[in-house]
Amino acid sequence: MFQTLVEFQRTIYLALGDQIKLLSSGGDWLGFMAFLPMGVVFGAAHALTPGHSKAVLATYLAGSEAKVARGLLVSITLSVTHVTIAVIIAALSLPLVSIALGSVGRAPLLEHVSRGLLGLIGLWMIWRALSHGHHHKHEGEAVGFMAGLIPCPLTLFAMTFAMSRGVPVAGLLFAVTMMTGVALTLSTVAVLSILFRERLVRVFESRPRLFAAISRGIEGVAGMTLAGVAVWQITAA
Repeated sequence: MFQTLVEFQRTIYLALGDQIKLLSSGGDWLGFMAFLPMGVVFGAAHALTPGHSKAVLATYLAGSEAKVARGLLVSITLSVTHVTIAVIIAALSLPLVSIALGSVGRAPLLEHVSRGLLGLIGLWMIWRALSHGHHHKHEGEAVGFMAGLIPCPLTLFAMTFAMSRGVPVAGLLFAVTMMTGVALTLSTVAVLSILFRERLVRVFESRPRLFAAISRGIEGVAGMTLAGVAVWQITAA
């Protein structure tokens, strides 16, 4: 399945390259606008590949008290940040690329910052599980923002190519449609994680003390997972 997704993305990306080349040589914008919906499909497929903080999102929401609406907001925040960071890097071009990018499509500096912040969130969840603390109102959005700090490499490629061809608006429009597709996939992950947790609530609703203990246990495990993954990825890098 992974190879199929990779080939599917490659086909759309090559088609995007052809569209941008046509625009740069005086091509029709109407044809490009007709192609844009493929960006949604491209983004949704891209978000299914490894990465994109799906595990972080699912782990956090499974251990939190967030409802579906809040979970969707967290996933959208993650998606917008993930794509926007890539657009900003491409727009700032040489100064930030020379500082933040270690290789094409990656930003090690931002990756370390993202993982470090997520590790702190994990420690906070562990402490809260042990102390029976309450969830902060905007904590979920903060998690989405931190997880999204790792830029989307394909958005960066598309923006850089469009800018090099003198049609940055084309790259920006494709980034917006791609962001929509990423948000659709991550929102599905968020909703499924919350429904799983709420299913547990219904199973144990007749035994509130047991459920409270299980909830704290899930939150503690989620916190340890976030902190552990952050430490492992930072040391491995």
